[in-house]
Amino acid sequence: MRATVLGLGEAGTLYASGLAAHGWQVTGYDPADTTTPEGVHRAGTPEEAVREAEAVLSLVGGKVAQRAASSVAEHLPEGAVYVDMNAGDPAVKVAIADLVGAHRFADVSVVGSVPAHGTATAVVVSGAASARAARLFADLQAPVEDIGGAPGEASARKLLRSCFMKGLGALITESVAAGRAGGAEQWVREQIAAELAGGHGALERLHTGTAKHAARRAGETQAAAELLDSLGVAPSMTRAAAQVHRHLADAALVPGEELLAQYAGVAVANIGDARERMGLLDGGIHALWRGAHVVGRARTVWVRSGDNQGVHRALATARPGDVLVVNGQGDVTRALIGELIAERARAKGVLGMVIDGAARDVVELERIGFGVWARGVCPAGPYKHGPGRVDVPVAVGGVVVAPGDLIVADDDGVVVVPAAEAGASLLGARAVQADEAERRAAILAGTA
Repeated sequence: MRATVLGLGEAGTLYASGLAAHGWQVTGYDPADTTTPEGVHRAGTPEEAVREAEAVLSLVGGKVAQRAASSVAEHLPEGAVYVDMNAGDPAVKVAIADLVGAHRFADVSVVGSVPAHGTATAVVVSGAASARAARLFADLQAPVEDIGGAPGEASARKLLRSCFMKGLGALITESVAAGRAGGAEQWVREQIAAELAGGHGALERLHTGTAKHAARRAGETQAAAELLDSLGVAPSMTRAAAQVHRHLADAALVPGEELLAQYAGVAVANIGDARERMGLLDGGIHALWRGAHVVGRARTVWVRSGDNQGVHRALATARPGDVLVVNGQGDVTRALIGELIAERARAKGVLGMVIDGAARDVVELERIGFGVWARGVCPAGPYKHGPGRVDVPVAVGGVVVAPGDLIVADDDGVVVVPAAEAGASLLGARAVQADEAERRAAILAGTA
């Protein structure tokens, strides 16, 4: 049998190699500079890749699955079956079926570990060509569940499973990290392994795989959250799992210990441009003294108008590197902080404050070098009766800020970068800086 594998990443390579080992004539195609598996012919173009194929297996990743299908759709042989094996939104499977022809399309969801089982990994199959695809995978000794139905139905089953499996991987990753931080990593690992049927092997596979495939799984868990939402089920845990995966994927872009230091030389305006002008606090919240600059992690506070009890509670547990972000309801009739609180904050290692409200003692704040961005200045002091909330999402300057988000502030204002997007946003801001430098040089040279 002649088969084509589109995408020679980890999964594509394993399937291409496995098909070749079963005696199939296998052609692989990947525009990236990947290694060609042994026994696989490497095609130079999508057209060449599918020219004589009886089965085309797409393993390119959900983000480019539709583009890959489009590149080969008009070149598919009449009798070929198109097997889309990418995890993702069921609606994308419907669109791909329309591209390649619904009569030849099979939606195949892999529901096991391909590194562990290779081509014998269990699959769920749907779509008009599900029976043909089911026979193909049965020949490879894979457990097959042919549910028939429409394109996207197998993917929906996969996403329902992902709510648990990817959530479990995210929970294990977070728990192990907590154990490490608390000096009890091995103990935590033993506790988890004791509850898993596969013991330490299952633990290691879930822990390692979560970090290794974080970017792809972030998209998969986000799609799962959207599916649950469409079914009327609140996807609280699934959204949290997607956030963990996004954070892991982002952290791989820039080492965590270098991230804040590298943001120090980047202008708020450049970061805002890189983020498509999203996350910028409104211009009413401004630096109280010229030259102030801060980069740190948000410690969020929500207070009643004119009352700073919550600020005192936040300072009691503040950590070095924090930036207090205070929702003061936009009230400028009472200053929520002044010199004395600023001195306490500095002693705790707090780097600055962003306040949707008022502050006072501006001259002293500048003298001690403590950056404060606020909506106004008022000499009247605050009440201290409460209520107040600490470490909850807050709305400040028209932007929602979550605990741990990155805060960058300078003379122009304040930008909020979600924690799971900090690395990507830094790279984007650098690209904006480089582009502006080129354009500035062209202007000065008179060539613009």
